[in-house]
Amino acid sequence: MTAPGPVRPVSVETLVERLAALAAQRPGVVRVAVDGPPLAAPDQLAEKVGQALRALGRRAVHVRAEAFWRDASVRLEHGREDPDAYLDWLDAPALRREVLEPAAANQRYLPSLRDPTTNRATRAAPQPLDADAVVLVSGPFLLGLGLPFELVVHLAVTAAARERRVAAGERWTLPAYERYDAEVAPAQLADVVVRWDDPKRPAVVGLD
Repeated sequence: MTAPGPVRPVSVETLVERLAALAAQRPGVVRVAVDGPPLAAPDQLAEKVGQALRALGRRAVHVRAEAFWRDASVRLEHGREDPDAYLDWLDAPALRREVLEPAAANQRYLPSLRDPTTNRATRAAPQPLDADAVVLVSGPFLLGLGLPFELVVHLAVTAAARERRVAAGERWTLPAYERYDAEVAPAQLADVVVRWDDPKRPAVVGLD
């Protein structure tokens, strides 16, 4: 998947509407990745797209990737600030097994596995899905793992903007995003790339 084409400035409201329309035009269950660093707020964008989809009469559910992080004993084995380990915090097999594959088969999906703050199992009950539901999965480092998505949105933030905008306590994560860009090249895997160096002035590639 690639997102070629010219770069066009877009308001956040218009971006949400167009992403919702793009997902809504696809039949059956649609699994959507909203991939991007926390400073680009992929969870917020996914939530807004879900609301827009519901306004269009399409059922939408939102799953935060952080609810499928690995157990802290595995995530933090080499300390709390290991950027290499940070790339592997997501339990991709669990996300595939509990959300993405059941969604494709119109089976019940698990909305969360583990509370990222307490590290305790959420004990969430499996939830049903409509036959035409849109499942939005949001968070960092979703691409390059072979996870099955029908639509991939990548929120691209340049290294310079990450350096400028990241919170002081999260600076240790910067090398992880540099590796992700270099080794995975998420912008080349996405159907839609949103350039989000300035959160008030996004620009979009691959969304006509």
